[in-house]
Amino acid sequence: MRKGINIVIIPELLAPAGNFEKLKMAVHYGADAVYLGGEEFSLRNLADNFTIEGLGEAVAYAHARGAKVYLTTNIFPANDDLEGMMRYLDKIREIPFDAYIVADPGVLDMVREVSPERVLHLSTQANTTNWRSARFWQRQGVARVNLAREMTLADIRGFKDNLAMELELFVHGAMCISYSGRCLLSSVMTGRDANKGKCAHPCRWGYALMEEQRPGSYFPVLENDRGTFIFNSKDLCLLEYLPELIGAGVDSLKIEGRMKGINYVASVVRVYREALDRYRENPETYAVKDEWLEELKKISHRGYTTGFLFGPPGEEDHEYQTGYLRSHEFVGVVTERAEDGSIIVEVRNRINADDELEFIGRGMASHRFTLSGMTSEVNDYPLTVAHPNQRIRLRIPFHVEPLDLIRREKLDN
Repeated sequence: MRKGINIVIIPELLAPAGNFEKLKMAVHYGADAVYLGGEEFSLRNLADNFTIEGLGEAVAYAHARGAKVYLTTNIFPANDDLEGMMRYLDKIREIPFDAYIVADPGVLDMVREVSPERVLHLSTQANTTNWRSARFWQRQGVARVNLAREMTLADIRGFKDNLAMELELFVHGAMCISYSGRCLLSSVMTGRDANKGKCAHPCRWGYALMEEQRPGSYFPVLENDRGTFIFNSKDLCLLEYLPELIGAGVDSLKIEGRMKGINYVASVVRVYREALDRYRENPETYAVKDEWLEELKKISHRGYTTGFLFGPPGEEDHEYQTGYLRSHEFVGVVTERAEDGSIIVEVRNRINADDELEFIGRGMASHRFTLSGMTSEVNDYPLTVAHPNQRIRLRIPFHVEPLDLIRREKLDN
């Protein structure tokens, strides 16, 4: 290091990868690492997830681009699950994951038996709320702990004084009404065990009151004409407090959303990447930009809250509406740039020939452009409307890259 140059260390940016396309988006827009699951034992059975072969391909893709890959193996297995879990761990033992994410001591023990060299991260489902618990896991060989979502900033600040392990913290995404993800609502109400990856999300349903002596008579406690959504939480967003989290010793900033779409992954990652890079350049002059917060409002969300960071959530942290908030909609992905300068777009939502589109790239790059026409990819035939799954050719006056996303202001229904 040259004299007079200070190197500012910033946390890892950790993004969800529910499938290969989401992994590509996360890496393209600047994630340092991704977390993903196989088709078994990963607490997100309803996500697309990866086959054994797909896991190897995902790790190779990410590693070739300088990103790490963490595998979720964080279910709470019953006795009947143990044999299958051991077979699964044996099948994937040769894949060079950068870490496994575990929550259950029995799973940790099995990983140590099958892959003793494997780096271990502790899931938020382990509910680590104090440094002594973290130190216990450190003694079991865990290298990183994902802190419970119920922790305040003051709680987090005390960890690094007593530990020699990495701290990971959720900073953005949906929150359920449970204790750091340990929810029984789905099991009780639908028979689908959230702690084995089968959550039916009953906390998002509408509810009404029924008096015991009058079965079948429903009395709505209305927040709107669709009912009351008494279990809904606003989404977590800690973008404005990155300096405080860095100062508290957090090593990895985690974004929730393995079941979210590629627009969500790309949009959130690019904002947090930009914020972290600007902080690294000059912590003294760093300030959150309004445009970053506006970007996060353009994606589908339930409003934003700081969760438990500054104390127990209050009434303002709950979301009593059924619908998501969003001002823009995702319409396509740039797949390639042709030799003649045109681009090929894979359409994901209807595009009209006169739409005003916005192309969003890495580093907060953004270009608005009103189409004057479009053609089919195959025969360059003029189109007035393009539908999902079509591939079209556009001619635009600026540079974009494959995997850049295209959006427009939300059309009225």
